[in-house]
Amino acid sequence: MITSPKVETKNLNLYYTENQVLHDVNITIAEKKVTALIGPSGCGKSTLLRCFNRLNELIVGTRIEGEILLDGKNIYQNGMDVVDIRRRVGLIFQKPNPFPKSIYDNIAFGLKIGGMKNKSRISEIAEKSLIDTGLWEEVKDRLHTSALDLSGGQQQRLCIARALAIEPEVILMDEPTSALDPAATFKIEELVTQLKNSYTIIIVTHNMQQAGRVSDFTGFLYLGKLIEFGNTNILFTRPKEKLTENYISGRFG
Repeated sequence: MITSPKVETKNLNLYYTENQVLHDVNITIAEKKVTALIGPSGCGKSTLLRCFNRLNELIVGTRIEGEILLDGKNIYQNGMDVVDIRRRVGLIFQKPNPFPKSIYDNIAFGLKIGGMKNKSRISEIAEKSLIDTGLWEEVKDRLHTSALDLSGGQQQRLCIARALAIEPEVILMDEPTSALDPAATFKIEELVTQLKNSYTIIIVTHNMQQAGRVSDFTGFLYLGKLIEFGNTNILFTRPKEKLTENYISGRFG
């Protein structure tokens, strides 16, 4: 039972033109916990994730029915500020996507776009964001060198630091370690565990072991439907649905 929901979907349906991708999804995301979304490729995990910051609207022909509540307010109702929603709900992509700028400018960019002009304040936030992602000691002497010179794992942590700098409340992660080696993956997983003390995290992962390691709750999607949702330990050891059991045990997927 989730007593402090941060995000809720109510009868969420999504269509790309006439093709229905999500079917009556009802899920409750707990505040300052990690929720994993698992399921086979093409089941709607990433589509659902992008609903939480209205990124699907950028795809022509998308139609959404139902509600998504952020702190009890429907983010799809008329008059909602989409820019503010995307500030409150940050997204980390599958492949690291740093800007072709310096490490410092990657983090400062969002702050400057938001109107911040105080250079010392920007520097403070940049340092804190890099400390929070475990990057500060690795990059403090080369803040003004290109972010593209960093390793893949460092680039992904920089992207997370860039997201943290504008103080989101929810962090969406779309298979954030799929392009990384095991050592870099371990650092990201460690970071996720630390960040949930301050942020609500929703992570899409194709790696069930990863879901088991980092998440408090897990939702299993299949063909655009939420088949089962609950405490990660219980869902992985005592799933209620046969379809969930078959997927977790590797019978399909």
